[in-house]
Amino acid sequence: MTSTVTSSYADVNGLRMYYETHGEPDGRPPVVLIHGAFSATGTSWGALLAPLAATRQVISVELQGHGHTADVDRPLRMEQLADDVAALLDELDVQVADVWGYSMGGSVALHVGLAHPEKVRKLVLQSSSIDNGGYHPGHLEAMDQLSPELLHGSPFHEEYLRLSPHPEGFGTLAEKVRDLVRNTPDVPASAIAAMGCPVLTVVGDSDIFRPEHAVEMFRAFGGGVNGDIVGLPESQLAVLPGTTHIGTSQRADLLLTIVPAFLDA
Repeated sequence: MTSTVTSSYADVNGLRMYYETHGEPDGRPPVVLIHGAFSATGTSWGALLAPLAATRQVISVELQGHGHTADVDRPLRMEQLADDVAALLDELDVQVADVWGYSMGGSVALHVGLAHPEKVRKLVLQSSSIDNGGYHPGHLEAMDQLSPELLHGSPFHEEYLRLSPHPEGFGTLAEKVRDLVRNTPDVPASAIAAMGCPVLTVVGDSDIFRPEHAVEMFRAFGGGVNGDIVGLPESQLAVLPGTTHIGTSQRADLLLTIVPAFLDA
């Protein structure tokens, strides 16, 4: 599949932020894709971009210190990254969008919805959480010990070396990601209720997040009800079988059926 692709930079909040636009406007809100930690457009969305953009316009962003977007002298924080995405939408004159985030990008997408609800029609949160209690036991401790050398030779490291304006900065990115995980805020139920938009929660059945946490998220977004009695909620839950955390973005066979159906419902 082929689609029109353009790439550019926008100056937002002291950051020169890279983004790609795939496909053409069709009257529906564009889908904004937000990648995971250590990742960029290719490693997070490579299997999904062309088929998705064949049916609607897609804007793929690259966050501070990731991909083509150079790092700046500030820590990574979910709230700031969300404000960067919202500022980019303002620069592009996008009034409202469907926002799809993966892993760290899922938390950023959630914070876009929390801080800028007028900009979000629907959210897709893929392999993410609403608090650090969502991880399997021991994962946070493992993340705190993550050294950049452990990722050397991985697709994420190769992509970083190929795209980053400062490829020597991978060790700094690793420290900033560890710091981000330590300082990820819990999202209170009252804030989620005030957000108001429908949310699709996606998790792999062998993800880094507990499947029980995905159900907790689904309930927080208004799901987990007896639909035969009270009707289907606007929010949805998808558990991808036989799928790890990294593997969720490779499940185009499932995601390209589940996500467009949710966005178009």
